[in-house]
Amino acid sequence: MQHLEHDRLVFLALGESEAADAESTHLASCGHCRGELESLRHVAGLGAGTQGLADLPDPPEHVWQGIVAEIRAAEELPALNGRRPARTGDPTDAGDRPATVARSRRGRRWPGWASTAVAATAAAVIGVAGTVAVLGTGGDEPAAQPTVLASAPLAAFGSTPKDASGDARVLGDNQLHLHVANLPNVPGYYEVWLIDPKTMEMFSVGTLSNGSGDALLPIPRNVDLSTFTVVDISAEQYDNNTRHSGDSLLRGTLTG
Repeated sequence: MQHLEHDRLVFLALGESEAADAESTHLASCGHCRGELESLRHVAGLGAGTQGLADLPDPPEHVWQGIVAEIRAAEELPALNGRRPARTGDPTDAGDRPATVARSRRGRRWPGWASTAVAATAAAVIGVAGTVAVLGTGGDEPAAQPTVLASAPLAAFGSTPKDASGDARVLGDNQLHLHVANLPNVPGYYEVWLIDPKTMEMFSVGTLSNGSGDALLPIPRNVDLSTFTVVDISAEQYDNNTRHSGDSLLRGTLTG
């Protein structure tokens, strides 16, 4: 049986187009394609559901474990072409990823701008959930405060409106906690970078779901934070280009 192309399933999941009659007939009879389409719609729906979140309640302890289980279950789904890239490590352990490949999250099978859009959505969902898990652990007892190894105020950069601001904190468990406010609206998405100011070498840490609020992003354990001292938040386009756009919105230098 000839399955639907994966890029076509991505477009259908994102609602960018409707299934043709032949495609609808195939999906009705092919559990494989139908299951993959439902999985893609699930990821897109998770991202859409976080857009209105502001004050999050304290979650129960099992929230993060449930997210990890979803990630692992998705990795076990069969690929349409019979091949799936090898896993590079536990999704909860950023330490296995060298800085030079920290952006591999967008090196998936999904093509063009659609791959970037879905990857950014998934990253935003995990970032929100991770922030909830660390900043509020639920129950009657107050959440334990993690050790802060370094911090930086983030100021408007270039032509960014001066009321845009933020703060960055490097936590003792190799995570970067960000709080941002009043970032200008962009047609794409916001991306977070660590930069070596001497060489301007940089790598992506992750993405933000919106222009105001908190996010918690993993930092690879082999990153030298005495070298990569600049935190940068940029405006990026859904163009499948993994390089920095050159449009920085906020910047600050870590100290501590």
